[in-house]
Amino acid sequence: MAMEQVDYADGDVALAGFLARPEGTPRAAVLVLPTIMNCNAPMVRRAQMLAQAGYLALVADFYGVQVRDFDHARELAGPLRESAEGYRQRLRAGLAALTDLPEVQGLPVAAVGYCMGGQAALELARDGADIVLAASFHGLLDTLAPARPSVVKTRILVCHGDADPMVSREQVIAFWEEMDAAGAGWHFHSYSGVKHGFTDPGSDARGMAAIGYDASADRQSWGALMDLLDEVLS
Repeated sequence: MAMEQVDYADGDVALAGFLARPEGTPRAAVLVLPTIMNCNAPMVRRAQMLAQAGYLALVADFYGVQVRDFDHARELAGPLRESAEGYRQRLRAGLAALTDLPEVQGLPVAAVGYCMGGQAALELARDGADIVLAASFHGLLDTLAPARPSVVKTRILVCHGDADPMVSREQVIAFWEEMDAAGAGWHFHSYSGVKHGFTDPGSDARGMAAIGYDASADRQSWGALMDLLDEVLS
């Protein structure tokens, strides 16, 4: 399935998203927020999976430059996440790039993110974005600007590996308490013994102790996303 480039901007920063179209009329539009590595093959695969399920899916661009390697990605991600407002402005630009497409007019919109992108989807929810679902897969749960009461408009799905060293149980509980205080409607799925990056079959080949693929968690979390999308769109 071919991907179409969608050019957009955040202020003076030129960005490029990549769009996957379903056959026929889309059920909804989905903003795919990528890992720290930005739009790479696993993110294209997820967008294409969403398109095959009947959704118009746009992979957002975090940086506006090609990522060379993981160290380069960390250098790019650090400044982007230095302030909640700057981070959320970049995310809002990606959401606007999707919602401004003529074929998205009148469609419900969701945000789905992976790793750093999972955190980004939750940041859009905390920012009060007009979306029907914010879904995070092995995403970071911390934030510089916790959700305020009555601001979160969307349902939330978090699919988390309980053995993810990047997200402690203390952070998990803090997230639950934050969402409760905000009055958010949230689902939290935690998979025992599962590491960061559990949806990416290429995780095991990266030689990083913190990440690992888990076929069961991958399958179950995707099913949870499809089921909750069905529910919020019904």
